[in-house]
Amino acid sequence: MPQPYAGAQPASSPASGARRRVLAAALSAALLPLAGLGGCSRPGTAFRGIDITGADYAQGFSLTDAHGQRRTLADFRGRVVMLYFGFVQCPDVCPTALTRAAAVRQQLGAHADDLQVIFVTVDPERDTPALLREYMAAFDPSFLALTGTPEEIARTAQAFRVFYQKVPTGSSYTMDHTALSYLFDRQGRIRVVLRHEQTADDYLADVRALLDEAPA
Repeated sequence: MPQPYAGAQPASSPASGARRRVLAAALSAALLPLAGLGGCSRPGTAFRGIDITGADYAQGFSLTDAHGQRRTLADFRGRVVMLYFGFVQCPDVCPTALTRAAAVRQQLGAHADDLQVIFVTVDPERDTPALLREYMAAFDPSFLALTGTPEEIARTAQAFRVFYQKVPTGSSYTMDHTALSYLFDRQGRIRVVLRHEQTADDYLADVRALLDEAPA
């Protein structure tokens, strides 16, 4: 299991107000050094999220989609990619993130197909391919879910500095996990991290900024 990342937000289990304040402070502290990477962005590009252009993490993935096909970031070259980690039984944060992503895609109109939304499960034990297909279809048929062995998910989460863990709930469990969205440009380079609290307009603005960039 990856080591906890300071940017983690509880995306499922109920948390006290004190815990939320501590996590919010930790998230802000974690994002401060990332903001310093903004000077690496292309001239004229201003993002509403955290500019992490040139970061040495979140470089890609190799996982299996809900149809059994192996997928890597290179498969989506030419499109902007929005990537999010979550799980199907997430009660509120994940549905909110995916509903927002669907709204962004809708607002893109004729350019909707230039955005690929990817959902990486952090609960591969319960999130079967059939369940992932059904879950994605509930938000947007174009959304792609990725899964893998527990070891593959752990390696991918670590590569993105994503924290997740099981939280027992009686005879079952839920998941706590980092609630950030990652944006890659058309060339497959990591560019932006967006926080869960940001609005659909913020997400849309940054996606459009990447779509409007001229090829390097």
